[in-house]
Amino acid sequence: MTRVADIDDDEAPTVLIVDNNQMAQHRLTTIFRQKEFKVISCEDGDKAVDEYIRLDPELVIMSLDIPSLDGHLAALEMREHGGECRILFIAPKHQAELAADATFSAGAIGWIEKPVTTASIDALWSRVLGEVPAAPGLEDLDEIHPGAGELKVSIEEDDGPLPLVDLVSLPNLNLPHIGVSPVQMAKKAKKKSSKVKRLLIVFTLFGVLGAAGFLAWKRGLIPL
Repeated sequence: MTRVADIDDDEAPTVLIVDNNQMAQHRLTTIFRQKEFKVISCEDGDKAVDEYIRLDPELVIMSLDIPSLDGHLAALEMREHGGECRILFIAPKHQAELAADATFSAGAIGWIEKPVTTASIDALWSRVLGEVPAAPGLEDLDEIHPGAGELKVSIEEDDGPLPLVDLVSLPNLNLPHIGVSPVQMAKKAKKKSSKVKRLLIVFTLFGVLGAAGFLAWKRGLIPL
């Protein structure tokens, strides 16, 4: 799910917040709305990459522990896409080493310990406005995440029209409908249905006549 905060200024910078923790999302949304950012938020790494490509936001605030694609890999895919991708990781204290490694690998501008506060954002604000670091992890992206950057849905090439097949020459094919129009098929079906009905009437008539004859013979009306 993607949510957009209610900032109407088209010139306002955009921040993409990626976290599946609702409380963290709410806190970050409040902080950046106060800074007059347009806030887009989502909850998983795959969606975050799609939204980054679609929006080209000025800033990405991303948790490392998110579904579908972790924050580190999502950040590398964003960096591979190009652009001035300013990424700020957020992580709990026990993930400090992981956050530091991911920050260096993905060329993020830094990381902030959860729970995030306005003061912790302000302390790194000079980095937000500064240059985007290099991302050495891009060299290993294909190894750690094969297929990164490729289309998620493969489109098969069109090989042209299918070859015509001579169905008449194929043996042992029971294809009575070949060359018959739907109208003709309907007429045949109707005729078949009428024949069945006539047969049923005849069988019923014979059954009635037979029963009547048997009763008459039993009552002595018909001599042997």
